[in-house]
Amino acid sequence: MRPDRQAAAPDPSPADERPFVVPCADLHPGAPLRWLRLGWRDLRAAPGLSLLFGAVIVLVSIAVSALAWSLGRFALLATLLSGFVFIAPLIAVGLYCVSRGLAAGRRPTLADSFTLARRVVGQAGVFALAQLVILLVWSRAGMMVNAFFPMDAGNLRGLIEFLLIGSAVGSVFAAITFATAAFSLPMIADREVDMVTACVSSIHAVMRNKITMLVWVGLIVALTAIGFATAFLGLGLVMPWLAYAAWHGYRETLDASSWPALD
Repeated sequence: MRPDRQAAAPDPSPADERPFVVPCADLHPGAPLRWLRLGWRDLRAAPGLSLLFGAVIVLVSIAVSALAWSLGRFALLATLLSGFVFIAPLIAVGLYCVSRGLAAGRRPTLADSFTLARRVVGQAGVFALAQLVILLVWSRAGMMVNAFFPMDAGNLRGLIEFLLIGSAVGSVFAAITFATAAFSLPMIADREVDMVTACVSSIHAVMRNKITMLVWVGLIVALTAIGFATAFLGLGLVMPWLAYAAWHGYRETLDASSWPALD
């Protein structure tokens, strides 16, 4: 019940006194619904910027899908779309700035988002590289599953084995990616912290609040599926909304007051 628990935080601690893992709260399973309500409030408070970022997401999604379609690489399209949910937080850095400005009582601008993006580009690049490696390994693992368990339309048992093992492998990689991304980028957009600390803290918070995070994942998947089902157009609304909600989730979950705030 603390949507902005860092608002009255004490002064940052010296670097040698900071914990390796950012302290986190114990969340109620209904917390993600509150994050969505707060995210929707931010969306209504800054509709222009939200739709601008949303339009970029829609255009990128359509361009990637058109490329995969033109190359006839439908497997590539499936891989890109499955990874989109987890790579999307990179695009959300500018959206975090919108929620950050609204929480501080400022009117968010596109210039503020670009300024923040430039400040965190190094840390975001490290995150992007890590996610790229995970996605490449994920894709390779999928190919290995296909090689060891080839699909045969006339073999129902083989098809079931393929689906079960493929889903299990995909779930492992999805869980790793989500755990590292859940709160790390919002923290990078808010505090002067390295990506390793942010990712480790994100994983710790996710593991400590497993039920709540499962609810959050379910909401993300459901809303993103709606975005895909509308020929990507719905992503223009869904992705900014989820980014704002993720910001409020970070603020409620992690107490990063020991790290200096980004100016």
